[in-house]
Amino acid sequence: MQTLILASSSPRRKELLENLKLPFEVFSSDVDESYNPELTPEEIVMELALRKAKFVAEKHPSAYVIGSDTVVVADGQVLGKPENTDEAVSTLKSLSGRTHAVYTGVSIFTPTEHIEFYEKTEVVFWDLTDDEINGYVATGEPFDKAGAYGIQGFGSMLVKKINGDYFSVVGLPVSKTVRMLKKLGYQAPY
Repeated sequence: MQTLILASSSPRRKELLENLKLPFEVFSSDVDESYNPELTPEEIVMELALRKAKFVAEKHPSAYVIGSDTVVVADGQVLGKPENTDEAVSTLKSLSGRTHAVYTGVSIFTPTEHIEFYEKTEVVFWDLTDDEINGYVATGEPFDKAGAYGIQGFGSMLVKKINGDYFSVVGLPVSKTVRMLKKLGYQAPY
């Protein structure tokens, strides 16, 4: 029987895979997530996804292992997770009424192969009032999310439209991931 492992402690990625009814295990990949600031967003997410997947694949060489990483980019700057209220407010103000990009990289190891890919999705925010921003920050949701928002939660109220894969913004482009798993020999039930 094939073993599928998600190399992530992200509750959002776990939930996305659970929604697919695929049997899988979760092993957190305790890797260094620092990166060279000279890298492009595509290179950053691919490098970090590779580190996560490789770390777990080395411990489980007979499994199919998925590693993933997501960054939010505005004006060429990678936006991390806000460390405090002021930083969350500042980040959301900078995104208000504008388009930014979300990049998610995926690295999949199998017992015999390795494949990588990334998705880029453009996200457009409404023009946000100070009350909307402060109200959203007060929910506490921005503090564990790159770009200071989660599209799948209260942050959905900030988003005017997207161009690309919604699930990639959440943290894992599920459709493409499953297609790549099947291409690599994983026997999905559908």
